[in-house]
Amino acid sequence: MIATPDRTPLPREFFDRPVLEVAPDLLGRILVRTTPDGPIALRLTEVEAYDGQNDPGSHAYRGRTARNGVMFGPPGHVYVYFTYGMWFCMNLVCGPDGMASAVLLRAGEVVEGAELARKRRLSARNDKELAKGPARLATALGVDRSLDGTDACTSADTPLRVLTGAPVPADQVRNGPRTGVSGDGGVHPWRFWIANDPTVSPYRAHTPRRRSS
Repeated sequence: MIATPDRTPLPREFFDRPVLEVAPDLLGRILVRTTPDGPIALRLTEVEAYDGQNDPGSHAYRGRTARNGVMFGPPGHVYVYFTYGMWFCMNLVCGPDGMASAVLLRAGEVVEGAELARKRRLSARNDKELAKGPARLATALGVDRSLDGTDACTSADTPLRVLTGAPVPADQVRNGPRTGVSGDGGVHPWRFWIANDPTVSPYRAHTPRRRSS
């Protein structure tokens, strides 16, 4: 647990970099979801990078659509998609306008507002499972498509912000294949996580139903 995380919002310049620089640098940062019932703060422990039109595993590989438009910029905004007809997943857009790269937020540790997250994640056996996986993370935070396009870099009153937190030392960062990505995109070791963190989700190989962000 982080007792006193840095509450300074990350600047837009943080996200205006190549996706493979941004993704591991997001580990340890704090995502804050403001709700009518109070805030929920999450320390990011696992992410995946998606390189837009250079990446067969990305939603943006074949170009811009109504669904993926937020991915094309500006950086520091939230891209939310709906999957399997039942779950939402949350990404943070990075890189320059028009490049469509983004980082999928796969898992995190709830460090504030756990009681609110528990109400949304009744099936969680313990607090380590509240946001253990991208759909669980979005559910715990109450994220849906209404938050697609939210600016996460502002200090103003906003439903989602990414704060500086405490970045993870490089020797604690691990990487490996992305979860559930098929074909050429499945070979990229672009999933990053904090070593030995109990909130990190288990790796799963591709299944025909899964498509990544």
